[in-house]
Amino acid sequence: MNYKSPMGWNSWNTFGSHINEKLIMEITDRLVSEGYQEAGYEYVIIDDCWSLRERVDGKLVADPELFPNGMKALADYVHSKGLKFGMYSCAGFKTCAGYPSSYGHEFEDAKQFAEWGVDYLKYDFCNFPESGDAKNAYLTMAVALRNSGRKIFLAACNWGVQDPAKWMRSRGAGSYRSTGDIFDVPKSYKDIFVSQVENVEGNAPGCYNDMDMLIVGMHGNGNVGIGGCTDEQYLQHFAMWAFLGSPLIIGADIRKLDEVNKATLLNQGLISIHQDADCRPPFVVGKVDGQKYILAKLLSGNRVAIGFFNVDAKDDWVQIMSVSFDDLGIHSECGMGLRLKDAVTGEDYGVFYDGYRLKIAPDQCRVLIGELVTR
Repeated sequence: MNYKSPMGWNSWNTFGSHINEKLIMEITDRLVSEGYQEAGYEYVIIDDCWSLRERVDGKLVADPELFPNGMKALADYVHSKGLKFGMYSCAGFKTCAGYPSSYGHEFEDAKQFAEWGVDYLKYDFCNFPESGDAKNAYLTMAVALRNSGRKIFLAACNWGVQDPAKWMRSRGAGSYRSTGDIFDVPKSYKDIFVSQVENVEGNAPGCYNDMDMLIVGMHGNGNVGIGGCTDEQYLQHFAMWAFLGSPLIIGADIRKLDEVNKATLLNQGLISIHQDADCRPPFVVGKVDGQKYILAKLLSGNRVAIGFFNVDAKDDWVQIMSVSFDDLGIHSECGMGLRLKDAVTGEDYGVFYDGYRLKIAPDQCRVLIGELVTR
């Protein structure tokens, strides 16, 4: 069982079908040399378009023009750097890009992945037969992976079909996609957040709500690039994903990432909330007009995280937001308060006993970590 929500990098958001061995090795090197591995990012995941267009003798075969040394050698390289290797397949007749998938080949493909040294499998849902049973399809691959002889994390990607929050954990997946694909534009990540903010209380060791890969730092470039976001919006997006416990899978080209967004992806305050030892999901403390949210998350060590998020599209709509500590289980007569620190900057705001109030402009967030103290 995977205890904490995964962190890593995936090729799809930026590169789509334009992937090859050299690229994956370069990304692997940068994850190590530029601090991502140390920050907690451990998976290097190849998405769709890695194989030949047809099976060879019933087996999936990596395209030799793109991956001349094969997947086993590439996995060995990733492992030699202390990272884990991820790949992609699909529960339908073909992958989303029309390549061979694992429908009807689950056990032989799982064995093949294990022989290559795969540690993580993103399992998509394109071209699934109308008469098929989605629940059984993901269960079958989960059983096949468990029988492969290697521990392989199953990242189910069925876009929220049939409400996977209710059944994907029991079918053996370590995470499940809860929405359609993300795009590099503010409305996309905000819509995903709003749709899932009250649907993550099932997040716990063993299975996590996957709100799709990160778009931080893409600036409109790449496979899912549209108009891009501001640096402030990327910070809000990352804080949302970290607070809700969604897998943190980088989608940008980290070889070209600017320092501001690199700092966002490496922010230890937000990552510490995401990777907290207790692995508890957040809960909604307050919301206004479906556009402003206050969330709380109990952390290890008598601490609590408090998140303020304003997703309003009105540029001048500054919102005063406040949280009563009563809503965090800290009643005024209990003699306890919270020492509040900014999770992003580390700034110490001091000790508060009844609540906290602040102003949040559109596209902004504020995430605090409170430590319980005696009055």
